[in-house]
Amino acid sequence: MADSRIRIENVSKRFGSVTAVRNASLTVAAGEVVLIIGPSGSGKSTLLRCVNRLETASEGEIFIDDDSVTDPRGNIRAIREEVGMVFQNFNLFPHLTARDNVALSPRKVRGVSKEEAYQRAEALLDRVGLSDKYDSYPAQLSGGQQQRVAIARALAMQPKVMLFDEPTSALDPEMIKEVLDAMLDLAQEGMTMLVVSHEMGFARAAADKVVFMDNGEIIEIGAPDAVFDRPTEERTRKFLAHIL
Repeated sequence: MADSRIRIENVSKRFGSVTAVRNASLTVAAGEVVLIIGPSGSGKSTLLRCVNRLETASEGEIFIDDDSVTDPRGNIRAIREEVGMVFQNFNLFPHLTARDNVALSPRKVRGVSKEEAYQRAEALLDRVGLSDKYDSYPAQLSGGQQQRVAIARALAMQPKVMLFDEPTSALDPEMIKEVLDAMLDLAQEGMTMLVVSHEMGFARAAADKVVFMDNGEIIEIGAPDAVFDRPTEERTRKFLAHIL
């Protein structure tokens, strides 16, 4: 597709004798939000991690725009600079303030000046609702606030794509909404997003497509209302019966 931002073609990933992802194909258009759901161990996070080669696909190809992620001759560092990733655990540097956590990668990777990096960091912290936390250390922040700092940090590299790997699963229930609100704002601003999550409210509010995976395979793809209300596959129906 001419406007595809992420293209996954017949990707499989094996760990020894275990096939974690099996012949998966998926296209995410520029500006599209795609949510991947499925039971634990279904290959969701592994597929996501293959998109920026944190895991190396055993077979198949993945492209960000026209750049191959899977070609070993490609510049994976340059490609990763265009792909922001937010993990289940926040992975902030505990000895750095929120502002310094966000400013670090632009300074070290892109060579942005300290002044410009700080200005960008403060603007991004404002954007995720943390204008009063510039000088706070991670230990002084709630889990939801730390995850919003992690989102700001990923955005600081001005990526083309954002990947979210179960970004709310480590949070207390009362903190989930603030993170989802920040993600919803990104979606409304046109950020291309590939999200592994079971947050169905976010899916209905923001997702263009929902992907259901089971046993390493993509079983069903469709609009949120279609997948949640009128699933066509029996495995999808059984899964949704347990979580809806």
